[in-house]
Formats: sequence, structure tokens, C-alpha cells
Amino acid sequence: MNLSQEHLSVRTTCPYCGVGCGVRATPQGVQQAAIAGDAAHPSNAGRLCVKGSALGETLGLDGRLLHPHVREDGVLKQVDWDAALDKVADQWRSIVAEHGPDAVAFYVSGQLLTEDYYVANKLMKGYVGSANIDTNSRLCMSSAVAGHKRAFGEDIVPVSYDDLELADMIVLVGSNLAWCHPILFQRIGKAKEARPDLKVVVIDPRRTATCELADLHLPVKPGTDVWLFNGLLTYLHDRGAVDPAFIAAHTNGYEAALQAAAIAPDEVAAACRLNVADVLAFYEAFAANANVVTGFSMGVNQSSSGTDKVNAIINCHLIGGRLGKPGAGPFSITGQPNAMGGREVGGLANMLAAHLDLDNPSHRAAVREFWQSPTIAEKPGLKAVDLFQAIEAGKVKAVWIIATNPAVSLPDAEQVRRALRKCQLVVVSDVVQDTDTNALAHVLLPALAWGEKDGTVTNSERRISRQRTFLPAPGEARADWRILAQFARRLGYDGFGYDSVHEIFDEHARLSAWRNTPDEVPRMFDIGILAGLDRAAYDALEPVRWPVGKTLFADGRFAHPDGRARFVATPPRLPANKADGEFPLILNTGRMRDQWHTMTRTGRAPKLAEHTPEPFVDLHPQDALLCGVREGELARIGSSWGSMVARVRHGGGIARGSVFIPIHWNGQTASDARVGALVNPVVDPVSGEPEFKHTPVMVDRFPVQWHGFVLSRSRLDLDGVAYWTKAQGAGFSRYELAGRNRIADFGAWARELLGVTDDDADWLEYSDRSAGVYRAVHLVDDRIAQCVFVSPRPDLPERTWLAGLFANETVSDADRAGVLAGRPLRQGADAGATVCSCFGVGKNTICNAIREGDLATSAQVTACVKAGGNCGSCVPEIRQLIALVRAEAAEAQ
Repeated sequence: MNLSQEHLSVRTTCPYCGVGCGVRATPQGVQQAAIAGDAAHPSNAGRLCVKGSALGETLGLDGRLLHPHVREDGVLKQVDWDAALDKVADQWRSIVAEHGPDAVAFYVSGQLLTEDYYVANKLMKGYVGSANIDTNSRLCMSSAVAGHKRAFGEDIVPVSYDDLELADMIVLVGSNLAWCHPILFQRIGKAKEARPDLKVVVIDPRRTATCELADLHLPVKPGTDVWLFNGLLTYLHDRGAVDPAFIAAHTNGYEAALQAAAIAPDEVAAACRLNVADVLAFYEAFAANANVVTGFSMGVNQSSSGTDKVNAIINCHLIGGRLGKPGAGPFSITGQPNAMGGREVGGLANMLAAHLDLDNPSHRAAVREFWQSPTIAEKPGLKAVDLFQAIEAGKVKAVWIIATNPAVSLPDAEQVRRALRKCQLVVVSDVVQDTDTNALAHVLLPALAWGEKDGTVTNSERRISRQRTFLPAPGEARADWRILAQFARRLGYDGFGYDSVHEIFDEHARLSAWRNTPDEVPRMFDIGILAGLDRAAYDALEPVRWPVGKTLFADGRFAHPDGRARFVATPPRLPANKADGEFPLILNTGRMRDQWHTMTRTGRAPKLAEHTPEPFVDLHPQDALLCGVREGELARIGSSWGSMVARVRHGGGIARGSVFIPIHWNGQTASDARVGALVNPVVDPVSGEPEFKHTPVMVDRFPVQWHGFVLSRSRLDLDGVAYWTKAQGAGFSRYELAGRNRIADFGAWARELLGVTDDDADWLEYSDRSAGVYRAVHLVDDRIAQCVFVSPRPDLPERTWLAGLFANETVSDADRAGVLAGRPLRQGADAGATVCSCFGVGKNTICNAIREGDLATSAQVTACVKAGGNCGSCVPEIRQLIALVRAEAAEAQ
């Protein structure tokens, strides 16, 4: 962004992970904007990962939900807002009158702004009178919430990003920071460059990109984290690496926790399937460093013992007083942009707003008094998995889903579909027209998207930032808070007469300070200092971390009534479902580097589809051999709950007995790749968080007669194709295909698939019937419109070069010949599979640069071809390519 544009830019916040990076958006044309990092934002100082950098590609109105719709006789019909909201209000009111308030529910999202979240919770808990409002944050961070409340008395994250640079040791548990939170990974990398003695330990069953920064990687057996940290607690006690004064003055429960944790290092090594020397190296380093930050994420939380894992980690910080001071503390690294803000307003079914407790009568009374509401929920509501089971059972008869896609993201996803099909009223507020969940809705309501909506979010370090409007509201889309307030007024409720979003923030801030004194209902969450902002002050609000000007726990005082933290006894237990003869492998799920959730936003960006364009199952080569599958071929993965199909990959970082599948694909982007269909619905008994990291599965061949792909400017009808995936390209869509049918006439089949009916169309083709190979290209006005490639083997021509032809106004004779030959005729034209998405640098380009320049470091590669010079997520892959090329060169000598 140049200086002339800067005064036109709007400072806002990235809508992806919980890092909460500042973004500058400069409007350019209709529903478009140029995106850059905000150098003034303390969370990222101007840096953006590839997803943030590509936000501009996700804007636009293609596929947007722009008008309210109501389903009549199975068909969605456009209606006006009054008709849609009246229908919802009438049915909602009728259901509550007949079956009571617990027969209705909201299921919301960490994608909501704090103000949206606040209104939804106020409506449900204070006016409808039920706590049946849960959030997709239940799926990622609720174990951390439960662990914090058990240990500290309140859901408090006692670490800031600055602590990562002040620590002498950083432990990353169940967190692929390099891919899921790249800006934090960069900060640690910079800190380690400046202080090489900074020790980094990664604890993860897989060897991920994050391990490239690690001094020690502990590939624990899935589900055994409690054994590892119980062993650390025992080791610290036995070696005297404790702070007796801190324990005596500021904690309770030490002896009971120590007794439950008792385990020797060799027993830990056996339970966790680790080398005992590595276990001792970790324990010794932790004991030797007073300033330790332990960052943990989904690998800890998404477990049937997730809350115990969190407390086992916190115990190890309490024993030595390693928290409440710079450079030390347990750090829950949040997955969503506003999971923290949602927690502040009581977004989970077992919480009240302002960090107050639903099961505490004085807390309920305080909130009801502040809201002046007619009622208040008196018991916890249904948590996510329980909620959809209750819907299927007919106990919950109406559900309003906001900004999330549970038919894809929840475990046992087929059960969710069954539930929604049976539900009397399904309302969905969304920004896109077509999702797996929207297909089951009775009413669809168009909401504002990022860039159009206005409010606040809170990131992983408790920093509140503004998301600001820089695009006009399209169609009839409305802010979520406004939709909810208009619905509430239709139900006859006062208290929802908001005219502007800043009024909601003010109410939220005032509630945080309401009766927040030691003698009434004290809590550490207090943003009362931000109350009273008028519209101008709210618009100008700078990023601010609460509590303002204080370090949490610095005085040794915690949020329990006695002011003491709690050691929590964490007797270890195995995951609920174990591998057996039928399902011998353990499924682990997670994110990919360049994608987000179910791809309703990232799936629109061509840049983000290049690195991993189709779903895969990563497993060890020996397991693949036993399962009868080969790398590059298709496999069916099945569990007791469902199945899916994906491409076999050997990533090299996974142990025998485990498989990894990404979470992102859905019914709009693949024929059969919803990993949620496989995942078991077992949840943590305390937090209710599902066990996404440990489902027994089997892997088997998915036999097909042919493999193929299509690049097409127009949408294809893929009914009858056994396997397909779809990814967005620059001006085209990329389809990966495979079929079980034998194709008798390739030409006729290809023309029908591509919808080419004109006999005089500019159609070039190559066919080798004996080999089963077919290639064709359809041109319109000398410009490539579509191409199709088919082979009995999966090793088809490289797509990157072919994709580049779609940018050309005309196709040269050489390129026409190259398409039919299946390779470029010009040397260097094929950049290879994308490695660096930020700059679009391919594998072949990088490898050629390494060979020609005798490059030995990733920094040299960056200087030569730019790869790795922005977010750094591809640096581990670049280092692998350097090692590969140099090994090949050494072998050739």
C-alpha cells in the first residue's frame, strides 16, 4: 500500500484465527479491497499469513446469500424480511408456549463479533429463559475454559504474546503453530534467532512444520498427554524444582494432585511411547528454566480428557510459580477470531455473561438485575453434541444456527443431518447461499460478512480490537445483532432497542463492572474503563488488552473465593474408543496451512487452493502396505460412525498406527470427504468438547477404472462421477475426478461432461485407447475454456502450468501442442506444485534455484525467488527441498 492510498484505508482485524492480526483494507471497486497488514497493531506489527494476505480474493458477491428465504414444499423461495422474521417468531413462540423454553435453542459461532454474541446470549438466557445456546467454540476451546475455571476460578488466559519473546523455554503441546497461527510462529522464530539459547520443545504425535523450530520433538502416543505432564509434576517435586512459598501462600490441592500424578520417567516413556532420554531432557529443561511458556491448542483440548490435560499442564506451572510474571505461564492458543469474546459474554451453554457462573444464584440475580430481564436461565443448557442429539430425539424442536456449518464440523456428522431433517424449525443466518447446513434449513437469513459488519473481537492474549466496515451492505443482508434484536422485539421483549453497535458494546462493558467488587460478585474480567464510549470514541478505539495496565496473577491472587489457585488431581485415563481388529488405526484431524474451517471463505481464494487442492489421508507407508493402498491412489476411510474417500499421502511425519485427515472439505467441494462423518461423538465429561483427535478407523482401497481432472471456466454437473473434488482457480474451477465406470467413447464422454454440444466447437483431443489415456481442450475465441485429462493411473500432468494458460488471451500453437502432449514444450514453463502460496512459487522453481545457485538456506531461497518471504509457513517445506536437492547432488557425484 502506498502513501497516497493509506488515508483511504480502514483499520480492521483479520477474521481467521485467534491471533487477531490488524489489517488495513482499502476499498477498490464493487465489493473489493486491497489488503495489507496493519503495522500499528501490536498483535502482528504489519505481518499477515497467507490466509490474511489473500482476504481480498475472498470478497465479492458470487455465491452470497443476499435475501431472506423460506422453504415451501421443499423449495427455498425469496421473501422479504418481515415475512421471514414473522414466520420464525410465530413458530418459536408457539413451540415455547407448548413445550417450554428448553424446546428451542441457538447454535452460534466464534466467527461472531462480541456484540452479536452478547445480544444472542441476552435474548436466550435472560428473556427466553433457557441456556440452550452453545457455540462451535465448544469444539475447540471449551476444555481450556473448564481447565482455567478449575485452576484459577475464572476463565483467564494469563499470558500475552510479549511473553513468548521473554521466555527462556517455550513448550508447544498439540499445536501446529507454523500452519495454524503463523504470525506467532514467526515471533518465536525471531526470538530464537536473537537468543539461540531459547529452548523450544514441541509435543505432538505428528512431526509437523512447527517441529522445524524445535530443539526437541516428543512424538507422544495419541491421548497420553496427562501421563507426560503428571510425570513432569512428579519430577519437579522429586528434584526440588518447586516454589514452596508460592504453593503455601497461593494454592490449594497440592498433595492430592501430586499423589494422583505419581509416575516415574521410565513409566512415562512406556505409556507415551517415547525414548526415556527424551522425556528426561524435557523434564530437566523445564526444571532448569524459571521462565517457561507452555502453549497448547486443539491437540490438548479436543479430547475426552481435554480438561484434565489442561489442568495437568497448569499444575506444572503452579508448582514452581511459573505464571503471573513476564515470560511464564500456561497459554491457551485460541483457534477462532472471537472465541475469547464469546467467552466474555457467556457464549457457552454453561456460562453467563461477564465471566459470571450460571450455577451461582447470586450471579444469576446480578445479571438479571442489570438486564432488567423477565427471567434468567437457572440451569446449564445443552452443549453442542448433546444439543443435536436432543434435536434428533425431538426434545429440542427449533434451532437457530448462526455463522457456522455443524453438518460438516460436528462429530458424527450424519447424526447432525438426521437431527436437522427431523427438526420442526431450522433457521440459519449465514453469508453464503450453499452450505451443507443451509440445505437443511427452513428459513435462511442473509447476514453481513467480514468487511461489511462492525464490532469488536478479542484475541488469544485478551486484546480487544475493532472489526470495521469498509464495504457497503450487499442486497438485504443485515448485522447479526440487528436481526436478533428485531426478532426479540417481535417476541414482545424490551431491552433490545439498540440503534447502533456501540450501544451494545457499552452495555457489555458496563455489565463487566456491574457489582464487580470484593463484597459482591467479584471477577477479574472488567472492561468498565471502556464503558461510556460514544460512537466517535468507539469508532476510534485502539486495540486494548484487559486488564488495562495490569499483569494477571502478579500479586498471587486468583479468582476463587479464597484467592488461591487450585492444583487439580488428574489421574490419567485412555481415550474412550480404542483401536481393534476392525478399526486398527487412530484418526487425528486438523487444519491445513492455507485453509480455514469448512472453506466457505478461504475456498473462494485461488491462491489458497494451490497448495492442497484435494482431501488426503496421511499414513505411514507400512500401514499403507498392510491396508493395500498406495500413495497417490484413492482410499476409503471408515469408522463405526461413517466413511469418506481421500487421496493417500505419505507426509513422512506420522507414526505407525495413526492417520491424519484435514477437516475442511464439505458437500460443496467434494463428493464424499466430510471427516466429521467419521469422528466419534464421545466428549470430555467436564467441558463437553468432542474427541476429534482419537477415532479408530480402517483404511481400504477405493478401486476406480480411471483418474482425471478438469479445468473449466463453467460449472460442471458431476452426478454419476464416483469421486470428485472442486477447488477455485484464477478464472476457472479445478475438478479432480475418478470413476468406476468404463468409458467406451472418450470424446463423447468428455463433450457431455463439459457441456460442449456444438459440433463445430474448437475442440482438440488426443486419445490412446490401448493405454486408456485421453486429453482434450475446448477453446472459445482462441482462449482456453476447458480442458480434460484422463488416465488409468493417478499420475496425471501437472496442473499448475495448465492453470496458467487460463490467464492468456490466446493460446499459442506451442501451448496447444503442449496441452495434448500433457507437458509444456517451453523449458521452465512448469513451476510445479505450489509451495509458497503468498508469492505463487512452485516446487520446480525452488528446486531449480537451489541447484543453479547452490543455495543452502531458506533465507537464500527467499532472496532468490521470494518464497518464504511473507508469512513463513512454507519455510519448513523449503528446507526439506534444500535437503532433498543437495542429497540428490551428493549422490550424483
